[in-house]
Amino acid sequence: MTPAIRLTAAGFVATAVAFGPARMGFGLFLPAFREEFVLSTSAAGIIASGGFLAFLLALLASAWLCRRYGERVSVITGALSASVGFAVVAAAGAPSLLALGIALAGASAGLCWAPFNDAAERVLPDTARAGALSVVSTGTTFGVVAAAGLALAVTEGPLDWRGAWLGFALGGLALAGIAMAGLPSSRGRKPASDAGADGPSLARRAAIPLYTTALCFGMTNAVFLSFAADRVVAAGGLSGLPDDAASAVIFLAYGICGVLGLLTGRIEARIGLAPLFFAIFAAGALSLVLIALAPTSWSAVLAASGLHGAAIMMVSAVFSFWSLRLFPNRGTLGFTATLLSVAAGSVLGPALAGWLADAHGPEVMFLSAAAPPLATALWFGAKLRGARPRLPPVLE
Repeated sequence: MTPAIRLTAAGFVATAVAFGPARMGFGLFLPAFREEFVLSTSAAGIIASGGFLAFLLALLASAWLCRRYGERVSVITGALSASVGFAVVAAAGAPSLLALGIALAGASAGLCWAPFNDAAERVLPDTARAGALSVVSTGTTFGVVAAAGLALAVTEGPLDWRGAWLGFALGGLALAGIAMAGLPSSRGRKPASDAGADGPSLARRAAIPLYTTALCFGMTNAVFLSFAADRVVAAGGLSGLPDDAASAVIFLAYGICGVLGLLTGRIEARIGLAPLFFAIFAAGALSLVLIALAPTSWSAVLAASGLHGAAIMMVSAVFSFWSLRLFPNRGTLGFTATLLSVAAGSVLGPALAGWLADAHGPEVMFLSAAAPPLATALWFGAKLRGARPRLPPVLE
């Protein structure tokens, strides 16, 4: 394989592990965790927020590791963090150990994704980067489908949830080996003191829309991932299925529809940023409304899961290549700044949502969570009257 294919394949596997079971496994298995550890909704929200907080801190660690040791070291560290976290969850006998394992697994997402922006800048020509980064980000969908398949096996009986998480741990070890083979070594990399010195400021005005939309979608996505499956199961599940199997169905639809993320670069090139983001955030808002109002309807649940899966994969791809274009020569730093905004929203979202659910019920929680993405969609919708904006420049 060529270096470009090796890099793209390694990135695909990295996001499959780090943004599949590592980032979404808690929400997928929350019904089982509730039964095993007797968790309230607010306690589940705190554990979920802890995983997203670990993701935020790992982003900072990733920027430092990439500058000092190169992208390969950061990704391998993330793979090992995921593997250890999965193993801790599998062995957990108390909520505190469960929270620790979820945090370690969540950290892998912060360590594994952003380095591929710098690696792509080094290995791939300009014309190939957006497509390759779309493939990398869409690896999540296959990780989610695989995790949902294991969850379905758990509900049908041949496997318990601890065995599933041991399987995830083996996947983390496999990722470490793939990262070693697929990512370029640090040879030829700019010294840390010079790397990105000639790049644009991360605080430039043109980056404000990028950071704001990242914060908003971080909140929306974290609430859906943490509580959508639990909402459906608690409401009685889907007719014809065991209650716990509903979570697997949700994440299967989420992952399958997320394959649309592969088309993100082409769609943006054809219609522009404002129509694409209008559709993405409208889909995110609608998915939360459907889960709030019709949690036992097959059509509503499948539509909500599919809409959210497609939206998160597309917006992830946009964040990846948008930040790379806004911050040339500072690929990892620019994308890390973007992901920090996502992470900040992810930390706030589940904790606030869990408190709101305990105080006013899950329906109010999901409807409230739909307000920020709806407002963002309307803001982008207002831009549709003007000329189609591209990436970059960003909307003024």
